[in-house]
Amino acid sequence: MSSNQSATPAPQGNYSPATREGNLIFTAGMTPRRAGVLIRTGGISSSDPVDVLRESAELAVQNALTAARSVLNESEQLRKVVSMTVYVASTDPEFDKHPKVADFASDYLAAELGAAGISARAAVGVFTLPSKSPLEISLVVAV
Repeated sequence: MSSNQSATPAPQGNYSPATREGNLIFTAGMTPRRAGVLIRTGGISSSDPVDVLRESAELAVQNALTAARSVLNESEQLRKVVSMTVYVASTDPEFDKHPKVADFASDYLAAELGAAGISARAAVGVFTLPSKSPLEISLVVAV
């Protein structure tokens, strides 16, 4: 396994941060945790500037990349992000900027991986997420 494994976000339950099957890696849903602590809690409302979730989206997708890299062998690297799912918490029925929040994560992947970071994507609105996280991101990545 890669030396990145020590930096892999700790699971918040009985699951693996990333699982590999052949040349595909599937990450668990990653939240914006730094050293195990959420940097923000609670959902977003239509009156909030969507930029308040930029750092959260970037950190969550960074955590997902770290988890994916943790199951690589020493000589391997991530080849392509195949798919990303972004769950955004909001109790406000007027909030409709889920894709904009997902764009923050997409932009981070493009900056980090270039064209290999551009993937299929789903942006999903939910009422709540674990530990009152504002968002959660999972990836499918090809090796």
